[in-house]
This record gives sequence, structure tokens and C-alpha cells, in this order.
Amino acid sequence: MEAYLGTVLMRTLHILFGILWIGLLYYFNFVQTEYFKESEADAKSDVVKKLVPNALWYFRWAAAFTFFTGVYLLYWKGIATNVGITLGAIMATIMAANVWFVIWPNQKKVIAGAPDAAEAGAKAGLASRTNTLFSIPMLYLMVYSAHAGSLPNQLLISNQLTGLWVGLAIIAVIELNALFGKMNPMITSVKAVVHSGLALGVVFALIVNYL
Repeated sequence: MEAYLGTVLMRTLHILFGILWIGLLYYFNFVQTEYFKESEADAKSDVVKKLVPNALWYFRWAAAFTFFTGVYLLYWKGIATNVGITLGAIMATIMAANVWFVIWPNQKKVIAGAPDAAEAGAKAGLASRTNTLFSIPMLYLMVYSAHAGSLPNQLLISNQLTGLWVGLAIIAVIELNALFGKMNPMITSVKAVVHSGLALGVVFALIVNYL
């Protein structure tokens, strides 16, 4: 009974931290970024100095605790592993890594007004938009793996490996662009990244159902 309650508590925390993390991700991409496009220089500077650091604190720690509670549920509690949860967990792990090792270091330069602040801001923006793109299929895969009937309880077996490798290849291409590429029309605007995220969600739905 105690073990069950502990798992329920950890799952609740995982969802709570996840809501905070993805909510702030959408705030940065859908609200703050659009505001910066229209705001005066003084207003933008005030937001960067006073609001952004506080929001980024909650953002990065929400990402960290979502990751750690997810690791606990996935590995320490022995949740059955299938293509859906594997691909979703990999996406979430990459997203958390982007937060801590790409977005946060570059945003610190923006906040401090470093000489390369513009370049750092572009790198952080690309990683943030990539996380937004990943978020839709990632959330679908997490929900699918928990609520799609009998399939989530099946272990990862050899006849599922085609879907796994195809999914990993897609994830790798997208993340490599986030690290070494540039912003492209598929994720430049809010409408574009939402549409691309939905399309990517459909692609991963087909992968986990038919490959």
C-alpha cells in the first residue's frame, strides 16, 4: 500500500512539474517572444532584467524535477517499456537537456547584456522553438503509453524496433538542427510551430501504431 501511494504521489508530482514546465515553455514562445517583437526597447530591457530571470528559474527547475520524477517512475518503478514511452522519454530528456545546457546558458548572456547577446538569444530561441515542436508529440506519446489500452503494457520487442529506429532518426535530425542549424519556416512563427508540432504528432502516432 505504501509503495502504491508513493507511486501515485510521484506520478502526481511528475504531472505537476510537467504542467509548470510546458506551461512556461508556451508562455516564452507564444506570449513573451511575440511581445518582444512589438515592445519598445526600454520596456523589453525591463522585462529581460526583472521578469525573465524569475520565469527562467521556475522553467529550468520545473524541467529538472519533471525529468527526475519521470526517471523514478520509468526505471525505479519498472514501468513497462514500449516504443511510445521510449520515444516520449527520449524527447523529454532532450528537451530538459536543451533547457539546462542550451537555453539557460545563452539566456544568461542575454540577461547580462554580453557582447554576443544577440547570437546567444538566437541560439536560445532556436532551442526553445525546438522544444515547443517536440512538446506535442512528446505529450501524445506519454498519454498514449498510459491510456491506449493493451499496447502500453507490451514490452519493447524485436518487431517494434523498426518504429523505434525511425522515431530516433527523426528526433536526432530535429535536435541536430537545434544545436547546429538555424531557425527555419517550419518553426519561425507561433502558427508554424503549432502546425508543425501537430504534424509531427501525427507522424509519431503512425510510427507507434503501424511500424
